[in-house]
Amino acid sequence: MNKVNKSGVPALRFPEFKNALEWQEKKLGDVSDVRDGTHDSPKFYDNGKPLITSKNLLKNGLLNLNNVKFISNEDYQHINNRSKVDIGDILFGMIGTIGNPVMVNSNEFAIKNVALIKQQNLLLNNYLVHFLNSQYIKTSINALLTGNTQKFISLGNLRNIKIPSPNLKEQQKIADCLTSLDDLITAQSQKVDSLKQHKKGLMQQLFPAKGKNTPALRFPEFKNAPAWQEKKLGDYLDYLQPTKYLVESTAYNDDYKTPVLTAGKTFILGYTNETDGILENNLPVVIFDDFTTATKFVDFPFKAKSSAMKILLAKDNTSIKFMYELMQMIGYEIGNHQRHWISKFSMLNVFIPKPKEQQKIAECLTSLDELIDAQSQKMAALKQHKKGLMQQLFPVAN
Repeated sequence: MNKVNKSGVPALRFPEFKNALEWQEKKLGDVSDVRDGTHDSPKFYDNGKPLITSKNLLKNGLLNLNNVKFISNEDYQHINNRSKVDIGDILFGMIGTIGNPVMVNSNEFAIKNVALIKQQNLLLNNYLVHFLNSQYIKTSINALLTGNTQKFISLGNLRNIKIPSPNLKEQQKIADCLTSLDDLITAQSQKVDSLKQHKKGLMQQLFPAKGKNTPALRFPEFKNAPAWQEKKLGDYLDYLQPTKYLVESTAYNDDYKTPVLTAGKTFILGYTNETDGILENNLPVVIFDDFTTATKFVDFPFKAKSSAMKILLAKDNTSIKFMYELMQMIGYEIGNHQRHWISKFSMLNVFIPKPKEQQKIAECLTSLDELIDAQSQKMAALKQHKKGLMQQLFPVAN
């Protein structure tokens, strides 16, 4: 067994292991049983045993079973024993989605395009699953990928990856430490999800249900107020074309000051150092993707990337935050590929309360947003802490 050089020893070791033997380096295939977990089944069913592929492996070490396909129980029984998944095995994506190792807590599924890593005496899987997520191993894997249109790693290359590791006690200590952090991150994620679900449920009561002109829940001071008034969205919102706010260069840099926005999921595409054409007046606004009808609430200066965006402004005595939240409750189905704001979306009928009730609802939901943001930042901080800790607990790639 070869000793790793000093660059293969982590910067941080727990006190009880500071004088322990140097880490050893061996090929993954020598310290773990790495198998080809491919299972081919010509037929899929509405139920049965789930077939896990590399697409089902998430970066957070969990399985995504939302869109999983199923094979029959009979097909499952015919799977070669070498491809049987046991509790504690590691699944590792080999095609398309590379890596994203998951240590499983169930043995009731089949796998395809996934390597199956079983524990041997020299290496603990609860240590290995964290190590396979480290920057050290990601650097090694990237150099071993092949394929043009779709990247993949061969079983042979995976087996040949070098794994520096300490003795079993130190492996367990590292695994326990990182697993504890994962538990904190999971708990924090659940807290954020619970707050988001609470907001969603609250909005369903604060805005009128379909066919109603008043919400199920009104603040005490508005219980005897008039019913909400039906008008068109465009009666309450003006719009700006983004032309003069469009970014000229996409040479983004995180060190620059001004964010470049899209109304889609990405939201912040990057940061620009351009100083002309920044939207910094009339804030806050809502940005509206004219093709997808996606929206974002923006209360900070920005530049835009796409001309397929409308910048929505509140008219007098209208709360832009209220209007944004109201728009989230609209069940609008997109038809043909066309621009939607002027001809479609702005013409939708909605129910609107008086300005004071608008403001009260906006303030309530803003408080919830601030709480969600604060908890989301805590989760991001935990993830960043884990990332930094892993860089010290595992060796740095040469």
